This record gives sequence, structure tokens and C-alpha cells, in this order.
Amino acid sequence: MKPKITLEYCPKCHWLLRSAWIAQELLTTFEAELGEVGLRPSDIAGSFKVLLNEEVIFDRKREGHFPEIKELKQLVRDLIAPEKSLGHSDRK
Repeated sequence: MKPKITLEYCPKCHWLLRSAWIAQELLTTFEAELGEVGLRPSDIAGSFKVLLNEEVIFDRKREGHFPEIKELKQLVRDLIAPEKSLGHSDRK
């Protein structure tokens, strides 16, 4: 079974569009490696989490910021396809 990413976002903060854009970026980059990317509205105000198979891999409150797309792609890659090149996203 291919991994599943869930983006849990605060609808009261209007983070749906940001979440949808991140989902699109992840699906485009990991189209062969991911089985699903889902969006989940959170009941917790200010929440933004990225889950891999229901395990939190990024939490905005814990990290103190939203993930940059490059940072998130590298994190996901390291967990699901460590051998995959991210091209320009691998450059420092």
C-alpha cells in the first residue's frame, strides 16, 4: 500500500487554499510514491498539521511556522522515498 498524506488545517483561519496548494505540490512531486493526499478541517483553532499515515510529521504550533514547500517536500521524500531526487529543491 502506498503512503497517505493528510493535511489538517484550521478552516476558521481560512487555510484551505494553502492546504490545497500544498496537496497539489505533493501530488505533483510524489505522483508515483503517494497513494493519497487528503484535506481534513480541524476543530482546533490555528491548527495546521501534516500527517503521514496518521502520524504527525509536521505541526505548525510545534515548529513555530508554516512549512516552506521545499522543507516539506524534503521531509516527505526522506520518509517515503529517500533515494528520490528533488532537483532544485535539493539545493541549499
